[in-house]
Amino acid sequence: MTCVSCLLLLLLQLLLTGAGGGGGGGGSAGPYEPNWSSLDSRPLPAWYDDAKVGVFLVWGVYSVPSYGSEWFWKYLQADKNPKYIDFMERNFRPNFTYQEFASHFTTELFDPASWAEMVSASGARYVVLTSKHHEGYTNWPSAYSPNWNSMDVGPKRDLVGDLAKAFRSKAPHVHFGLYHSMFEWFNPLYLQDRHNNYTTNLFVETKTVPELYELINQYQPEVVWSDGASVDPDWYWNSTVFLAWLFNSSPVKETVVVNDRWGEGAMCHHGSFYTCQDRYNPGSLQNHKWENAMTLDKASWGYRREATLTDYLTIHDLLTTLAQTISCGGNLLVNVGPTHDGRIPTIMEERLRQLGSWLDINGDSVYSSRPWTHQNDSLTPGVWYTSRGDRVYAMVLKWPKDDLVKLGSVVTTKHTSITMLGYGHGNLTFTPLEDTGTHVTFPAMSKVASQWVWVLDMFGVIPAGHTTH
Repeated sequence: MTCVSCLLLLLLQLLLTGAGGGGGGGGSAGPYEPNWSSLDSRPLPAWYDDAKVGVFLVWGVYSVPSYGSEWFWKYLQADKNPKYIDFMERNFRPNFTYQEFASHFTTELFDPASWAEMVSASGARYVVLTSKHHEGYTNWPSAYSPNWNSMDVGPKRDLVGDLAKAFRSKAPHVHFGLYHSMFEWFNPLYLQDRHNNYTTNLFVETKTVPELYELINQYQPEVVWSDGASVDPDWYWNSTVFLAWLFNSSPVKETVVVNDRWGEGAMCHHGSFYTCQDRYNPGSLQNHKWENAMTLDKASWGYRREATLTDYLTIHDLLTTLAQTISCGGNLLVNVGPTHDGRIPTIMEERLRQLGSWLDINGDSVYSSRPWTHQNDSLTPGVWYTSRGDRVYAMVLKWPKDDLVKLGSVVTTKHTSITMLGYGHGNLTFTPLEDTGTHVTFPAMSKVASQWVWVLDMFGVIPAGHTTH
């Protein structure tokens, strides 16, 4: 980094930390300084922990070839992967370049209002749209990406702006967020900075960080989902300077949340919530808020035309992941990959709507819930717990044999009552087990509204291994 750049950054830090009051959201005092110790002291805005479920939309020029992965360009050009080379040779003229796909990113069937309705119907309480992936193409008319953005080539429209407006008008209860890749595979400024061993930061100063300020000021996302920075030092990206501004002075300072992908060493250590790795699902309670960003297509985040039915999660798979995630204190971010012409593939729409129908019945066990003393049952596999106030919820992944489930982690008291969400015919029968735990009798399946993953709603119970006072 040049000396002039250092002086400019220092001046910016002073301006940022001296301006803009509290802004932490959830009772923060602020202002925050551009270092991790200060930034990590900001409380998590309450809406995010209460939301529990989000939808992730990964959409860009890679949606045109829609083959293999959203990393199509890298696998083709940098890795020389034979699978991708063969695909191009069989389907496109010689010397066809990846950039030429952009003019075919037409989005003519993109209806932002229908997307907002679909996400709302899924039960998600926040949405994250890809504003820019590692290819560098921006889904908004960025001043810092001329001729490689959705207004100049391809859709000829502001995809980010159109979707933001739709959510705020049609589904205002769904918080709008944006994914942004810090690095770009083939940007010559980025490659030059890396070649110079980060003694320069032209890419950061003139391209990727100005994009972030542009996104925040224009679209005011309440989730900033950063990616692609983990192999480079956080000081190269000026991450803490940007985050100090975001938390102190930005238009979303009170409510915004950020993930943990802000530079080498930041992942799983710094951020409003941790992602740690793709599809992170530790299966145990964590000491910091975290998110399981996962895909309905087991092999890709972007749409793949060659995907088969077995490549997609079933609704039971999805609900299993949801139960495991929220029982351990995480949020679930469910990825779908739209097509180049602006459609959500039918099988992905079905999964989202199935999820929503389940949440309509069982949402009390999810929204605003908290982890219980036990995350999963000590006796019966496939039973995951959450709590909310004085109620404990047991999510039973499979209907038990003979309609009887043994809960080794639940001890009943004289005040206990147990019902099932989606069953409107009164309390269920239960008996204490000889050693410890509880035996619960399920009702007839035909009388239960829920089709998958059944939730017991328990009042007046205590966790096994604890005593009443």
